[in-house]
Order: sequence, then C-alpha cells, then structure tokens
Amino acid sequence: MIGIVYYGAGNIFSLTAALDRLGLSYGMIKSAEDFEKYDRYIIPGVGHAGSAMQKLKDSGLVSSIIKLRKPVLGICVGMQLLTKHSEEGNSLLTDIIPLKTKLFSELLKVKVPHTGWNKVMQNNGTPLFNDIPLGSHFYFVHSYFIEFNSNFTIALAEYGIKFSAVIQKDNFYGVQFHPEKSGLAGEQLLKNFAHLA
Repeated sequence: MIGIVYYGAGNIFSLTAALDRLGLSYGMIKSAEDFEKYDRYIIPGVGHAGSAMQKLKDSGLVSSIIKLRKPVLGICVGMQLLTKHSEEGNSLLTDIIPLKTKLFSELLKVKVPHTGWNKVMQNNGTPLFNDIPLGSHFYFVHSYFIEFNSNFTIALAEYGIKFSAVIQKDNFYGVQFHPEKSGLAGEQLLKNFAHLA
C-alpha cells in the first residue's frame, strides 16, 4: 500500500486518479506515525521548490522521510526535494541525494518552462522501467532541472542540455516528469514502483 506524503505542496488529484485507475491502494501521510501504515511512499510536489521545502519542514515529516528504508518516489518538485540544493530561492533541501537543482539557462535558447512530451533514455536493468520500451516519452512541466550525474542518474532526457529525468540512491527514486500524466508508460512506471522489492 502506497502512502502519499500530504504536506500542502502538491496537486494530488491527478496522481490519486491514476492510482485508482491502476487499482493501487493508497492513503495520506500527515504525521510521522502514518509512515508505519504503508510499505512504500510517494512525495508529490508542484510549484516552487523552496516553498515546498518550507511546507515539508512545517509538516514535521522531514526527519522521518530521511530515515525511510522502504521505496520512496519523488515526483516533479517532490524529486527536487530529494536533492541537496535548488537555485529556486537558493534553497537547501533534504540532501538525501547529493545533487543540485538548477534553472535552465537563457544561453540554451530553449523555452522555459520545459512543457510537454520528451524522450527518456533509461539505464538497462532499472526495475522502475520494467516493460517500458527504451526511449519512451513522458510528460514534463518544469523550469528547473537536476544535474546529470552517472552515480545517481538512472534515466536522462535532453532539453538544450542533458539532465536527470530519473535519479536513484538506495531506496529513494525521483522522476522529473509526471508519470500520472504520461499515458501507458507512466502508468507502467507507477505499477513498477508499487511492486519494487
């Protein structure tokens, strides 16, 4: 059963609608005690990373999240919260995965935010991508990206620059795209997460 970390910084309707379509059970985590009820967790998030981090701190859930040993999936800003620092508001984040979240540079000559479908290239053998064809497209909406790092990047995309589409450290995973808005490939990724060992 999936616990969705509910801290006031994510529009969770599309996520819960996708989980309902897939028949995946879920509930809301609003206190540290709630983590015990679930065997995996999703951290959603939209908007400003610094504001989202402040809301997460205000929720009192940060220390519990850092100590989790069961599978965790951060989505969009929820993924960025797993990193060390964001240029958005010059914000310190959880530092679970020691990467930086950066703004797409004007020098790249690309439209910001990066909005729409983009190809994602995953590493072979990544269980999060079981039964998802190589080079599948996923739906993105973001102005900030997580730097590419071969130690933690398990799937990449390109938008003027190569960036981390999916990161992983131990039981923590993050996806920059929105799987709940990414059609069959996104639904398969959510199913794969729900069945991670």
